[in-house]
Amino acid sequence: MSLKDAAAQEAYLRTLLDVIEVAYKAKRDEVQQLLDQAAAETGTRQIAITLPDGTEVAKTSLTSGSAEAKVTDPDVFKAWVLEHHAAEIERQFVTSVRPAFAKKVLAELTAVGGTEWPDPETGVIHDVPGVAIAPARARGHRVSFAKTGRDAVMAAWRTGQLAGVALPELTAEPIRCSRCQGEDGPFTDAGLCEACARPIP
Repeated sequence: MSLKDAAAQEAYLRTLLDVIEVAYKAKRDEVQQLLDQAAAETGTRQIAITLPDGTEVAKTSLTSGSAEAKVTDPDVFKAWVLEHHAAEIERQFVTSVRPAFAKKVLAELTAVGGTEWPDPETGVIHDVPGVAIAPARARGHRVSFAKTGRDAVMAAWRTGQLAGVALPELTAEPIRCSRCQGEDGPFTDAGLCEACARPIP
């Protein structure tokens, strides 16, 4: 293959990739919104995905988000540790909380889902400053394909079952050149016939 042909194919594929990426992100957002709505209204957390002929190819499942304790103000957190657990402060050129202690406190706060920490040595319950419970992973969903699901989707795409369902602008009836449908037929703006992929005469 010549450089010219290879570069042209790269440009064509990049164009298709851009269109597909935008459409995919928009559809994923729509599915997430509908899944959240279905979960709230009916408790539905999973749906089967089928081809137009009824063949099941995958399942879409709602995934739960999670939250964990994070230090949001290191100086305030360090001042609290210095006052109540000075032995957990590492003194170097600058003072810092020992990573093991910070990890322990944050893990315990994550487990209870709040910033109140019961000191195991004194029994005092501290509302730990400089720490907040923040989302670690947003709620989302995943698509789990059946063993032959991807192959079935590709076969359906090639045979036209998905025309008008997925990216209809890419699966519409091809615009044919004069060799394919007569002198007065509409042509693609790209300069190539969408049916035979030859330059339009």
